[in-house]
Amino acid sequence: MSASDIPDIRRHMDRLAAEGVDVVRVIYPDLIGTDRARDVLLDHLPAACTHGLAFCRAVYHTSPQGDVVPVAGGLDAGLPDVCVRPDLSTLTVLPWEPGVASCLGEVTDPATSAPAPESPRDLLRAVLARCAEAGLRPVVGPELEYFLLEPAPGTPTGWRRSPETTGAVYTAGLRADPDNHLLRTLRLLRDLRIGVTNGNHEFDGGQYEINLTHSGALDAADRAFRFKAAVKELARREGRLATFMAKPFGEAGGSGFHLHLSCEDLDGQNAFHDPSGAYGLSATARHAVAGVLAHAPALAALANPTVNSYKRFGPDTLAPWLIDWGLDNRSAMLRIPPERGSGARLELRLGDASANPYLLIAGTAAAALLGVRAGQEPPAPLEGYGYDTARSDLLPPTLSAALDALEADTALTELLGKDFTTAFLTYKRDEVARFQRHVTDWEFTEYAYHL
Repeated sequence: MSASDIPDIRRHMDRLAAEGVDVVRVIYPDLIGTDRARDVLLDHLPAACTHGLAFCRAVYHTSPQGDVVPVAGGLDAGLPDVCVRPDLSTLTVLPWEPGVASCLGEVTDPATSAPAPESPRDLLRAVLARCAEAGLRPVVGPELEYFLLEPAPGTPTGWRRSPETTGAVYTAGLRADPDNHLLRTLRLLRDLRIGVTNGNHEFDGGQYEINLTHSGALDAADRAFRFKAAVKELARREGRLATFMAKPFGEAGGSGFHLHLSCEDLDGQNAFHDPSGAYGLSATARHAVAGVLAHAPALAALANPTVNSYKRFGPDTLAPWLIDWGLDNRSAMLRIPPERGSGARLELRLGDASANPYLLIAGTAAAALLGVRAGQEPPAPLEGYGYDTARSDLLPPTLSAALDALEADTALTELLGKDFTTAFLTYKRDEVARFQRHVTDWEFTEYAYHL
């Protein structure tokens, strides 16, 4: 950042001060999509922009339990820094925290000034640059589900669904939301200006879905990242827990992260629409479908990135566990909604809510681009209710299998980058290893008395 940028910083500072803001929270996503942050007093914003904020690079390699995983460039390199500079174009005032605004941070390696290899935001940028080379601009609409929990002392987890009402599927109002959590959250997220449009109580007790507008892929990822961080923060303010865990309860369904993807061409037109093409889809769209199907096993590692993710799958769950596609068919992994024209798009239903938005969008766009490059047609679309293993191949059944599929998919990992792929595989395989060493309550109940 040069001296010529200082007046622009001062304009932002003056605007924030006029709105009563004296702190800027600079946030950025780690490998699992959790927000890492630092609060900067407004008077020190110019220094943060000019010199950056130093963070240990191993923050990308730190597990949810605080263990530092031995990823190359972290422990082995003596725990060096990354440099985070505020992206002032993303500044927004937090409606629920007086005096505080937040913005995203740009993460670089101070030794090279290049993006940090593990930076999810920069990974997505790199994939989008490759899409641009092919004359395509991905447009994304995110749909996310989550569970709201309240303290339940004395229970195994210490939490229960809030509320535990059953049967109030796809509703709004007090029947399934007696505390008006959804209305309160929608209004605050509206004021955050991240493109929230609507929401409802979802299938299970305490489960909600809130939808976001569609936009360019990077902007959509930014908004989905901030959405998840905001929902969790709002729940914490009330002494509750909002979790985007894939399947937090064995007796309830899971939470999805459905991704609507289209592409614009160089003229800004929807490149997926062609009234004369098969199914009303252009060749570009059909090739993109074929690419997502072909790379689905590897994509699962990014779309379903936890050990818990694979407990969401199974017959009659409406969570896809087979590799298939269909026309307006919600039992397929890849659904083509009925709209055509400017609304022509594909809906990837594979992802669960624990997915890092940047990685899920980057992986999906990369798989679609590979399909466009290959020029292959997809098989015939699924007809009727899916989940028939005689008709479709299975997705990886575990995180370990998905990570193996990702490593083996050299075409996809070339687009994602070697350094990122190595870091992600190392980090996630450590997660698998830690889980395999952990003795669960189920094992004790199943075996201890009888064996």
